[in-house]
This record gives sequence, structure tokens and C-alpha cells, in this order.
Amino acid sequence: MQPTAHTSRRAVLALMGAVTCAGILSPAIATAAPAAVPGLDDPAKKEIAMKLVSSAENSSLDWKAQYKYIEDIRDGRGYTAGIIGFCSGTGDMLDLVQLYTDRKPGNVLARYLPALRRVNGTDSHSGLDPNFPADWRKAAQDSAFQQAQNDERDRVYFNPAVRQGKADGLRALGQFAYYDAIVMHGDGGDATSFSSIRRRALRTAKPPAQGGNETTYLNAFLDARVWAMKQEEAHSDTSRVDTAQRVFLRQGNLDLNPPLDWKVYGDSYHIG
Repeated sequence: MQPTAHTSRRAVLALMGAVTCAGILSPAIATAAPAAVPGLDDPAKKEIAMKLVSSAENSSLDWKAQYKYIEDIRDGRGYTAGIIGFCSGTGDMLDLVQLYTDRKPGNVLARYLPALRRVNGTDSHSGLDPNFPADWRKAAQDSAFQQAQNDERDRVYFNPAVRQGKADGLRALGQFAYYDAIVMHGDGGDATSFSSIRRRALRTAKPPAQGGNETTYLNAFLDARVWAMKQEEAHSDTSRVDTAQRVFLRQGNLDLNPPLDWKVYGDSYHIG
């Protein structure tokens, strides 16, 4: 996805093994090693991530209500739809409908595959109007389509973000900053893609995996993210960084632990 907000504006705790110390003349004493800090792929953290993104993309914490969402937000990417803003003009909607059709041939969206191939890379609705939005909403009632949306979100956006975040030594907040950036900008070869944003940040700071300070690096990454957002009018409102991610960073909440309070586009949100 690479859409932004629309008219309504629209995240396993692994325990390390116990270490047993046995003295020759004393009873064995079991000492638990420190628990590993949950990453963004911890189920509770992932739920937080989904809500944070939904607050920015859909002005709601109810991300599961967005399977049926679809509209053209006039950002040059055609229709934006679903839980992560799959776009008819950027290829991810095509991949999603293809996956759904592979799993469930003859579904209500399958007939739009030729049109989705034709409009890929454009903002055109050719071959999609007038019934595509209604059929999308119909498909969204199907658990198979909901699962396909979940799987494509994870394959294209969530898993790569968490993987790179962990490789850079970042905790849950940093992994989320990566995820939100990939959601908005994608990870293509252009100057505002996620990888380009990360490279820009690396010019001024090192991540923990390279011996850098995590807070310093995340500030550099968010600076680079804001620069990328301002390159396009549709992304120019940077509040999802300024009054959300930066708030958590200033608080030192690198593990993205609730309670969380933030604002996006002027609206206030809370996770207890």
C-alpha cells in the first residue's frame, strides 16, 4: 500500500531457559534468566500495531472493520481498500485478489483480475466501475478473503518491517516505525520508499545493531520519514509521526507498552 489518509483519515514472549545453579553442599537454586523483550510480532504487540495504523488510515481503532473499506482517495493510486489500504494502482490489490482467487476460484472478485492487471500503475477505474466497490464489500464478508488480506499484509508489509527492525536491533517501537513507513511508502526503488528512508537515516545515525543509540537512530529515521512524506502532497500531514510515534519515543517507550495515548490528524486515541 502506499495510500495515506482518506476523507475520514483514515501491532512470543519467549522465556529464556532457567539456569540452575547447584552448590556442592547446598540445595539447587533455580534462577530465571531475564525474559526476552517481545517484538512487534508478539500477538499483543501486533494487535497494538494494527490499531495504530488503523487510527491513521481509517480514523478508528477497529481495524477488523476495515476489511470492507474501499474508496478512491484521489491520491493517484486508484481504489484504496481493505485493512492496509491495498491499491488498484500499486499492484498489491492485484496480488491480493489473485491470492484470494487461487484459494477460492470463482469468487465475486475473480472476474476483475484482467481489469486490475490493466489499471496497475495508474489511477484508472477502467473495467472496475460501477460494481467493484460493492463486490469488494461483499467479498469482505467471506472469511477466506479476510484471511487473504491478513496474509498479504504480513507478507508484503508486516513481516519485512519486523525482520529489518530486529536485524537493526530495534525494539517494538522501532519495528512499528518501519512497518508504518512500509505501509505508507512501500519498498520500491524510489527516493521515498522505506529502504531509501532507512538509508537516509543511516547517513546521520547508527542503529543499535551497529553500535548506535536506539533513540538517536529512531529520531533520525523519523526525520527521514517526515522528509519523505513531505515530498508528496497526499502524504504531507505528518501527524502520524509527530503526534504519535514521536510521542512514544519522547516518553522512552521503546517497547510500545500500553497505556498509549496519541493523536492523528487532530483526533485523540487511547489503548489501555
